[in-house]
Amino acid sequence: MSDDLRIRLLIVDDEQSIRRLCMTVGEALGYTCMEANSGETALALLEEQPAHMILTDMVMPNMSGLEFLEKVKKLLPRSEVAVMTGHGSVETAVQAMKLGAYDYIGKPFSPLEELRLFLRRMAEKVHLVEENQFLRERVDTESDLHGIVGSSAKIQDVLRMISRLKDTRTPVLISGESGTGKELVARAIHFRGSFANRPFVAVDCGSLVPTLIESELFGYEKGAFTGALRSKTGLFQSANGGTIFLDEIGELPLELQAKLLRVLQEKEVRPVGSNQKVKVDVRVVAATNRDLETEYRNGTFRKDLYFRLNVVTVHLPSLRERRSDIPMLAHWFLDRHAPDSSMQVTNAAMKSLLQYDWPGNVRELENCVERAVALGDRKTIDVGDLPPAIASASPSSESSMSAITGAVSSTDLEDIERATIERVFEQVKGDKALAGKMLGISRATLYRKLKRYNIGGRHEIGPATQALQ
Repeated sequence: MSDDLRIRLLIVDDEQSIRRLCMTVGEALGYTCMEANSGETALALLEEQPAHMILTDMVMPNMSGLEFLEKVKKLLPRSEVAVMTGHGSVETAVQAMKLGAYDYIGKPFSPLEELRLFLRRMAEKVHLVEENQFLRERVDTESDLHGIVGSSAKIQDVLRMISRLKDTRTPVLISGESGTGKELVARAIHFRGSFANRPFVAVDCGSLVPTLIESELFGYEKGAFTGALRSKTGLFQSANGGTIFLDEIGELPLELQAKLLRVLQEKEVRPVGSNQKVKVDVRVVAATNRDLETEYRNGTFRKDLYFRLNVVTVHLPSLRERRSDIPMLAHWFLDRHAPDSSMQVTNAAMKSLLQYDWPGNVRELENCVERAVALGDRKTIDVGDLPPAIASASPSSESSMSAITGAVSSTDLEDIERATIERVFEQVKGDKALAGKMLGISRATLYRKLKRYNIGGRHEIGPATQALQ
């Protein structure tokens, strides 16, 4: 894990002197420290501000340390919890460790260096856990090209843009219809680059309550408004050092657009109810399904914010603009929702998928495949397994079907699939692993299709490959 991780430590003890002592040591080690005088208060605080490390007393009024430990492990399973005992009860401390406690330490701390070393070892464990989690997420994310599947020229242009933007701090505006995968692109830009071990915070601007948007984005101080019982860190501060993804940015009210512009220009936020500004260093990736240029001309979106966000634009094509990717995507979702089956899509069903206009784009296609898997016979997906509107689809125009087939002379769907696989296989120079990722199908499915269509005969296929065919 990067050294940029700022450890958050919570001290839970009904004795103020113990809390202050532990916080003094923790702050000297560079941790952000919080305190609570009871288990109930600590749990309420953790719901608002999760902590990496928690040091709790065993004997407290109302809620014991063991009860608190059990509740924390359900609320924050990855947080490390250590217990303090001033009663010499090793048996109770061992019981706490069986419930998931990191370790225990006796009070009073003698010498004080013992507490400092204890917290440092605990922090090392946190860093190790965070590093392993990051590596797992990185492998999972990179293994499937972030779910961006397709070999069409338009989607390959998107992948090239992602590669060029992954290491920059330049603001990016992602445009495209709903369901085209704008958040996937934002995550790919973040997780493929040098900021991958930094925070990635996604915000759906359209789902935020208008009266609470400012406090959610920029945070608030205790007492700033009715119900603000404690201070809360805003999403911009949570994303500090990393990327904040502002989805459906066009939904922000004009008043908030002005405040967002000021944050982008000054690189600092002012929590609601505070007179102090907090520096933030974030890369902003915004997305919209609206035409923001038209919006600002109509006065419903700030022109200066539009140009601040629109430094680089990545446009995601609709699914009907890249129909040749539909077979790949369909197999991709088939492998995801029926990973242990050998289900196939019949030619008639694939023809319906190709002819439908997909107003919900890739998201709608995935829902369609998932539905067909649930209703099908576990062997094939046929026209009858598709929603009625898709099953009865007909080409909207002759040109739309010609866009599907491209240079393919035959309209037979097997010929389309064969031509697509051949084109991808040629692009990757016979690299089967990469071809499978680009096509969005599993390795076993790829080998079956290579054998079926007699593709890659000039590339050597060894015994291990043959065993999978």
